Order: sequence, then structure tokens, then C-alpha cells
Amino acid sequence: MTGLVHHRGGSGEPLLLIHGIGSHWQVWNPVLLLLEPHRDVIAVDLPGFGASPLWPAPPPGVRPGSVPHLADLVSSFLDSLDLDVVDVAGSSMGGGVALELGRRGRARAVTAFSPVGFWPPGGARWCRFVVGAARAGSAALDPLLPRLMSSRAGRAVLCAPFYAHPALLAQDDCVAAARALAGAPGFTASRTAFRHLTPWSLQDPGALTRIPVTIAWGTRDAVLPYRNQAHRARTALPSARHVPLPGCGHLPFPDAPARCADLVLHPAPV
Repeated sequence: MTGLVHHRGGSGEPLLLIHGIGSHWQVWNPVLLLLEPHRDVIAVDLPGFGASPLWPAPPPGVRPGSVPHLADLVSSFLDSLDLDVVDVAGSSMGGGVALELGRRGRARAVTAFSPVGFWPPGGARWCRFVVGAARAGSAALDPLLPRLMSSRAGRAVLCAPFYAHPALLAQDDCVAAARALAGAPGFTASRTAFRHLTPWSLQDPGALTRIPVTIAWGTRDAVLPYRNQAHRARTALPSARHVPLPGCGHLPFPDAPARCADLVLHPAPV
């Protein structure tokens, strides 16, 4: 799939940024100004999310909206830009896609923030519940979102699952994020595919053992809780650099933009 909406800016070696389920490329806004002086940054709306169209039917045996399916489509997008191997950073589901691209040899380095696929038994169910409830709430409250997000209390309540300090976020960013979540046509298929996501501990790591890989996790992550899942990530990918982000939520970029950008710009040595 080649026609994906994306933001591109900066100069240098190419860097692909991939958002999570129900999100859009703008989730990376807090770090773009820190990355673009050093890299040719490409922040993409995944198929079925943000402003990108829903994907075509996948080939037989590939679950629509799954991490492997999205990795296929992002690979086609890279091909359309005449890019072969690039640095990749991803968040949540996008972190899973970034790791899959790295496993396949399409990434020079991978930085994954709270990536999916390391949950313990029941962890996938909790993740599906949290993001599903947030989507339903965003859709039900749509006419009221501008007013609700105009107050620190409203942002604190409505954005708390994803951010450690939601009251500090900008009103317009919160409204746009909530509407992106509510309106994503690819959400249901991707959320369903989480049930069948093969744990990374059971996968062939492929090229991930030969490239720099960083897995960073907010210690206040309420969607993919840090304590159990970061530990499982260390066990599944022992050669990666594992970095806790103290006091950060599931989406750590507004909480610690400089730290997040530094992790992306300076890959761990292999």
C-alpha cells in the first residue's frame, strides 16, 4: 500500500515514526522539532488510522490489521519512497510493527516505546478493554470534546489512560487525538488481531539480534503496564537495550520529549 498520509521534514538519514492503535502521526509532535535537525523524519498514518485510507483485503492467512499485515503495508510504503533500510521508531502497536520491520531486515535500528506483544496472560484482554473503552467514550462525547478538553480537569479524566500528566496537554491536541481514536476505521480489526498476536518470546528474532534495538517503557503506563511487560520484553529480547522512563505514561513523548528523542537519535550499540 503506497498512498499513506504522512508528515515529512528535516534532513539526514531517514527515520520512520509509527503510531499506535487509534492514533495518528501527530502523536509524535512533541519530539519532531528535536528529531528533524538530525534526520529525514517520516511520520506516517498507518492504513485505517489518522487520514490514511483503510487497507485493501490482505492475502489469505494474514489477519487484517494485525502487526504482520501492517508491517507488510508499511514495507510497501517504504518501497514507494525508494527506501530500503531505515531507522524506525514505534509506539505501542506501532512499536510492534517497528520490531517486526526490524525482524524482517527493513530497519537499521529500532526504538520501540511500550510495544505490544509482551503481555502476560490476560494482558491482551486488558489492553483491548482500555483502548476500546477510550474509543467508545470519545465517540459518545464527541460534541462535548472541545468544552471538556478546555479544562485541566477534563483533560485529566479523559486522557489519563495514555498520559502521565494529561492536564498539561494542549486542548486542541487532546480533541484531535480523541477524534482520531473514535473515527479510525481500522481500529476494530487491529484490536481483534491483538488476541492472536504471537508473543515475541515465541518468534524467530530474525535480524533483531544483529541491529541496535531499544525498548523504552513509561513506568506509569496504564495500557501496557510496565512491571510485567517490560520484564517479559527483557526476557524475550535480551540483546536489546531496555530503558525505563520514570514517571512517564503509555505515550511518553510530552512527558519526556528530550529523553525520547535522545533514545531514537542514539541507538544502542550492538
